[in-house]
Amino acid sequence: MADALLRAARADADAVLAKAVREAEALVAAAEAEAAAIVERAGSQGRADGAAAAKVRRTAARRAARGLELAAEAEAYADLRARVREEVRRATADRSAQARLRRRAHELLGPRASTARGPYGGLTAATPGRRVDLTPDTLSDRALERFGAEAEALWMP
Repeated sequence: MADALLRAARADADAVLAKAVREAEALVAAAEAEAAAIVERAGSQGRADGAAAAKVRRTAARRAARGLELAAEAEAYADLRARVREEVRRATADRSAQARLRRRAHELLGPRASTARGPYGGLTAATPGRRVDLTPDTLSDRALERFGAEAEALWMP
């Protein structure tokens, strides 16, 4: 079930990230086109003034394009995170998933660990001085953290 969930999350992530990459590329292309237009206008104002102005404007356009690209990446990651959380919430909602999570909590903390259902499913478990969080949001976040830089590669050209 976890493999199917991971495949579904990856498929959703691929679609979201592909869209974000297309949007980021379009924004970068538009910014580069604007920078080229600025350079052309600056050249007609005179060589010295034009060269200095063009450099400043290209830098500003690159910064703006990079800002748009970063915003698109952040949006893609936020969407991926939300989709993964929703899928994990669904996957941990039934009784068999709850039983597996309870067994895992007892494996980690021992048979005397007390467990409580999480607000969106899953559960938390505790013993004196130790706590385990097996809620869907925490499990999702940990899974995405394990991808680390690999997750960023999903939307990089």
